[in-house]
Amino acid sequence: MARIVQKFGGTSVADIERIRAVAVRVKAEVDAGNEVAVVVSAMAGVTNQLVGYVEEVATLYDAREYDSVVATGEQVTSGLLALVLQQMGVEARSWLGWQIPIHTDGAHGKARISRIDADEMDQRLKKGHVAVVPGFQGLGPDNRITTLGRGGSDTSAVALAAALGADRCDIYTDVDGVYTTDPRIVPAARKLDKITYEEMLEMASVGAKVLQTRAVEMAMKYGQRLQVLSSFSDEPGTLVVDEDEIVEQELVSGIAYSRDEAKITLVKVRDKPGVAAAIFGPLADASINVDMIVQNVSDDGRATDLTFTVTMNDLDRAVATIESFRDDLGYEDLVHDSKVVKISVIGVGMRSHAGVAQQMFQTLAEKGINIQVISTSEIKVSVLVEEEYTELAVRALHTAYGLDAE
Repeated sequence: MARIVQKFGGTSVADIERIRAVAVRVKAEVDAGNEVAVVVSAMAGVTNQLVGYVEEVATLYDAREYDSVVATGEQVTSGLLALVLQQMGVEARSWLGWQIPIHTDGAHGKARISRIDADEMDQRLKKGHVAVVPGFQGLGPDNRITTLGRGGSDTSAVALAAALGADRCDIYTDVDGVYTTDPRIVPAARKLDKITYEEMLEMASVGAKVLQTRAVEMAMKYGQRLQVLSSFSDEPGTLVVDEDEIVEQELVSGIAYSRDEAKITLVKVRDKPGVAAAIFGPLADASINVDMIVQNVSDDGRATDLTFTVTMNDLDRAVATIESFRDDLGYEDLVHDSKVVKISVIGVGMRSHAGVAQQMFQTLAEKGINIQVISTSEIKVSVLVEEEYTELAVRALHTAYGLDAE
């Protein structure tokens, strides 16, 4: 007997028929003698509809009331799934975030989970009851409903699994696992049997949409085993595990890409101590995350060109923020470009092998692809290139690192 947390995304519970199909999967685990808690997203399109209602009522809205409205999408799904399970003879009930409770901070719309009091649910699971939990929501310090931000249901599921001491957290999506790259670009991409937390975290942070970054961070923190699998097939999925569980680690596990990038270049900024802080400080104050950074100092050493990237959504705010400090920064010109893409090579095997970056640069050079910005971490090398070369770059790198399926 195992204790399992199952999470089903919006496409998996898109309508009543899909909810019935989910109930069949849940019942199968119960019939196998397992203790089961289920975390569900809102039905496909419902969250966008609820957000639209809020924005139609008020452009500048109370974030607390926004959370009260938007959290109802998951509440509906959890109640419907509990009803279907009951009709199938399964002892089930829904638990709203405040009933468990899932405690969060007070950052409405993007709250973070602080703790989960799962004692009562633990006892119910031991009796064979199925708990159906709406993802994405919790209870703030002021006893108001909070939401965790987009993709928050993954985080809810992992946090609940950790609190319940679950043997595994199964994340059901519309894909059947984690692939070496996007199969839509590279048909020869391979599904991975296992991937480390660190690799999955890097892939999630640079464009892979399979798992939400915060969920992977939490799983790694608590050592919670994850499995990514499809709710539309019975194929085995991909396990996200500790590095020690993978006997022989590949040099490179995957190639990821992100189109959600925009490049900003400040031309001829005065090169003096504190200039970087003067640029990036106001951006941080505006809650704008800066990713890749490169600096080129002029021949006379008096000026520098500074290039960095932000997300597409932050581009206009970033430009406006910097221009408001133009007199203080003293740059000659500001140039921005949204037609760029970030390509990343990821693998924990890089720690013990040299030449991974060199192979990446050589492969792109052979294809005539110019690299604009480079950034690295212990298990990742990322480059910024022109958007038009996305598919060519991904395919070439996938082949160069021997990731193509045989």
